[in-house]
This record gives sequence, C-alpha cells and structure tokens, in this order.
Amino acid sequence: MKVCKDGFQREFIDEKEDMYAIAFTQNVLSGRWKYFILWYLKGNTRRYSDIKNFLGDLSQGSLTKQLRGLENDGVIKREVFPVVPPKVEYSLTEKGMKLIPVLDMMEDFGKEYGEKANSTND
Repeated sequence: MKVCKDGFQREFIDEKEDMYAIAFTQNVLSGRWKYFILWYLKGNTRRYSDIKNFLGDLSQGSLTKQLRGLENDGVIKREVFPVVPPKVEYSLTEKGMKLIPVLDMMEDFGKEYGEKANSTND
C-alpha cells in the first residue's frame, strides 16, 4: 500500500481504485475504539461522558484521540454548548451513517462465526 504523510499516493488511488476504496475505509475505521464509538452513536446523540462511561476503562486521552480522528474524517459531528460546566455532544454525520451497514454486517458475521471460532476452524 502506498501511503505518504498526506494520505494515499495519487498513483495508488488511480491504479488500484478498488483496493484504495477498501484501504480508505479501513483507514477511517482504524483505531481500537472507533467501531464501538460509531455503533454507540448510531441513532443517538451522546455526551462525551456517556461515551466515556460506555467504553469503560478507556483513558480520556485515548478517547479524545479517537473522537478527533472520527471528526477529522467527517463521520461524527462535535457540538459544544456554551454552558458551565461545558457540555459537548457527538452525533453521526450523513457520511457516518453510511458506515452503519458496514458495522451491522460485522455484527452479523461475529454473531454467526464468533463463538464457532473458539471451538472449530470453519
């Protein structure tokens, strides 16, 4: 895969269009918690503290990094309300909503094959 500091190299995008599409999607979703954040936001706007509580032991720094990455990729929207204490809410953008079927398919696959993976090698 030809990735440079600014993203994917033009040559890779032009010559391997199908692979680039998969690599782009993988890049948006890369990060241990991004899948869970997107799933948790599906259909609901959530406060930062709700997301933090949902994910459990995740550090504030790690959560902030994951949220910033999703926001930079345009799949979530961050809204800050001018109140004390600060109130920040996150929701999926239209682009983020298009990832939900991908997560649903991943969920279906895991339900069908997840437990089987521990007992057999189908």
